[in-house]
Amino acid sequence: MDLRRAITGYQVSQALHVAAALGLADLLADGPRSSDDLAAACGAHPDSLYRLLRALASIGVVDAEPERRFALTDEGQALRSDVPGSVHAHAVFIGRAYHWNAWSQLEHSVRTGEPGFRSLYGMSVWEYRAGKPEESAIFDEWMTAITETTNEVVVRTYDFARFRHVVDVGGGRGALLAAIVRAYPGVRGTLFDQEHVVAGVEIEGVDVVGGSFFEAVPRGGDAYVLKSVIHDWSDGEAVAILRTCAAALEGDARVLLIERDLTDPVAPWEDLQMLVKLGGRERTEEEYASLFRAAGLEPAGATPIGAGLSVFSARSSTR
Repeated sequence: MDLRRAITGYQVSQALHVAAALGLADLLADGPRSSDDLAAACGAHPDSLYRLLRALASIGVVDAEPERRFALTDEGQALRSDVPGSVHAHAVFIGRAYHWNAWSQLEHSVRTGEPGFRSLYGMSVWEYRAGKPEESAIFDEWMTAITETTNEVVVRTYDFARFRHVVDVGGGRGALLAAIVRAYPGVRGTLFDQEHVVAGVEIEGVDVVGGSFFEAVPRGGDAYVLKSVIHDWSDGEAVAILRTCAAALEGDARVLLIERDLTDPVAPWEDLQMLVKLGGRERTEEEYASLFRAAGLEPAGATPIGAGLSVFSARSSTR
């Protein structure tokens, strides 16, 4: 590990964020262009954009050619917004000021165990985004992009055919649920998230319901899927969400948490993200089992599904 390079890693993050925000990869999709041409196309200061492109060339995102022309590299293709596996939405989100600034509070979080975001802004990140539609839209786009990159793995490796009705709790704009009902034609879906998140969502074969998972979730499902939801919350809040799900279970219905496996190399960094932003955490199988039990659920095992994810399952303990 190059420790000096790691210390200045924030510079690379911001350079990639600005490249994505300006749409540089999309502008280079058809071939090399000069920095002046790119500056005119994206509304940037020509010399400053040249300096950014020169820095991006040093990390292999673009190739520098004579006469200040630049071409997108194979690695840089992933910054385009229109390619499978795109990281464009991630790069756009990662440099947003409210997200970026929260990480300045990491020391506070480590010393106190409290989310740095709340220390900085005096509210939760959910409350912050609820009042800022632009930030909420950028976040939702990133969440959808993440889901789309893992959808194939989830629907291919986990058998949803055993269920008649899947309720996606905290399912955002419904990318995962849409993939499930497409892959398993016999499955009916219900998408459940906050009113402002699901507003305007229409997916064939899916009912869309708005509300709070701290209050109630739709009944009638035989699988309640929560993908990358429980890791956002503290143990107490996670148990409250799971209790709401438990109250909706009938018969042998299951709660399925799709979360990152702590053995994945990315997990420790995602864990710090949860600490700083939300007060949540990544968890082990036994830690998820403890949450299930506290919510009145019976753990039913974990199934690794690839891409660093596992499905942690539970059923009603009173069935």
